[in-house]
Amino acid sequence: MDIKTASAIRRLRLVSVPEGISWIVLAACTIIKYTVASGFNAAPVLGPIHGVLFILYVIFWLDAWNRTKWSRGTGALYFAYSIIPGGGFIAERRLRRESEDAVIASRARKEGVVNA
Repeated sequence: MDIKTASAIRRLRLVSVPEGISWIVLAACTIIKYTVASGFNAAPVLGPIHGVLFILYVIFWLDAWNRTKWSRGTGALYFAYSIIPGGGFIAERRLRRESEDAVIASRARKEGVVNA
């Protein structure tokens, strides 16, 4: 894995958790607004924050998809993680495992343990 690909995956990992948190908090505040406290409205503040994080996730997802050459299914799966509540946590975990596996494989190739 080259530096640019590793950087693209790292950027996607870094934005996936805050995006997941903002999605959950925005959903919770919306539920509170309509059920418990009718005067409570955090959407004007949290909506734009979540919007910016979602746009960053999509931009970084496109960059990572382009650099890693994921299949359409894998790319769609990582995009779907941005839509489901808490999916950013799943995406971060999978991306971390994927990058760690790539580093291990790279070191093994460098040491001549594997021919891949």
